[in-house]
Amino acid sequence: MLSLSHPHPHPSAASTAPRHRTPRSAATPASRRRRARHIAATAIILPGGGGGGGGPSDRKLPFTPPPMAPPGQLYQPFHPPPSPLPANYRNLDLRQRLEVLRDRMGQWHEYAPLISALTRDGFTPSSIEEATGISGVEQNSLVVAAQVRDSLLDEKAFPADLVPFFDHYGAPEVLYELRFLNARQRADAAKHAIDNRLDPKGVRELARSMKDFPRRRGDDGWETFTGASPADCLAYARFRQSREAIDVEDQIAELERALQVVETEAARARVEVEMERAKKKAAGEAVEDAEDDPSARPAVTVVRLQYGEVAEASTVLLLPVVRETDGVAAVDAAPRRSKTDVDLGIVEVDKGWARWAVVPGWGPVAEAADEAVVIELADGRVLPWRSAEEEKVLVIADRRRKEVVEEGLYVLDKEGRLVVEKGRNLVERGVGTAVAEVVMVVRPPKEVDDMISDDEWD
Repeated sequence: MLSLSHPHPHPSAASTAPRHRTPRSAATPASRRRRARHIAATAIILPGGGGGGGGPSDRKLPFTPPPMAPPGQLYQPFHPPPSPLPANYRNLDLRQRLEVLRDRMGQWHEYAPLISALTRDGFTPSSIEEATGISGVEQNSLVVAAQVRDSLLDEKAFPADLVPFFDHYGAPEVLYELRFLNARQRADAAKHAIDNRLDPKGVRELARSMKDFPRRRGDDGWETFTGASPADCLAYARFRQSREAIDVEDQIAELERALQVVETEAARARVEVEMERAKKKAAGEAVEDAEDDPSARPAVTVVRLQYGEVAEASTVLLLPVVRETDGVAAVDAAPRRSKTDVDLGIVEVDKGWARWAVVPGWGPVAEAADEAVVIELADGRVLPWRSAEEEKVLVIADRRRKEVVEEGLYVLDKEGRLVVEKGRNLVERGVGTAVAEVVMVVRPPKEVDDMISDDEWD
């Protein structure tokens, strides 16, 4: 039941005031509402066990009192975040903080947070430099290096006993170069830098190679190097620089530097093969290098669609589409064109299909239209050209042509996934039959025309 009471009870008034009973019929709804406004609920009584009100069996809803502050203190439900400053610097005034920075008192990673604190207080890099003698460049290096060091402390993959290695005066320049890497890469790069006693320039080269390695997927030789190994990332960067060098002596020098740091056996074997070719070139011997022969490049057209090109085309083709994750079974199951009415534009296929692509009636595609299928690749960087970008591409393939030749480009099934590989690589591995031969590669429209040229093939 609900226990109600008047908001202003008076014990004497309850006993001495005369009682006037108003008949029920005379009480109006308005008067009842007025009386209800002076009544407040103090508790909700829940009957227990079938008894009436007021007995010991009645129960009240549980009530949790609000938190109370200790005696003599103000209760504050909001707690500010902990100070980023070390404990020994938190109670210093402004003059003392500037003295710490000016005299470099303590470890660099201890007084580096003072720079951020001064910036939050309104100081500019130039005013801090005027007061402490620390240049703006060094201020930025100290702040960033301290953040990188903190991330190493939080990373479980980095041994705690190696952290004191970065307590020396020149450590900020080393840690500053790791700012572009994620936490795990920073830990691996820091361990590699400690093991090999790298200077800031060497750490910069290492960090850039680790950052750049995933972007080079699809480049020649990339698959033989291991991205989880900082040494292999650095070796691959030097391996790639050797291939870009014009002078043979420069190529050999870069390959020697790659052999000094390469870690995995597969990567070392790839660098040694390239070294043998470079030495033969330096000696004037004939080198059989299919990659240097223009006639050995894949004879495949690569085009980028233009906005409105399909709508303006005089002839278009409707081709079935499969995803790269669908596997070889989807390529075989894709419908084939059985009848075409050119005058009325009617195309008849042997079965229904869910996904189709409309492309202009290019000559190479029109010749293979009866057995053509489109493979949708989520990342164009798996294709063998240097300027490949991270974008979706369509690979148009002819299912009638399955025999592998060195000059072609082919679709293969690799662990249930459709991939594109060069014919010469397949011949070297003894693969004689593929799923289909690539006829054309179609890239999506883009504002700037960056059509790749023939010499950009690896």
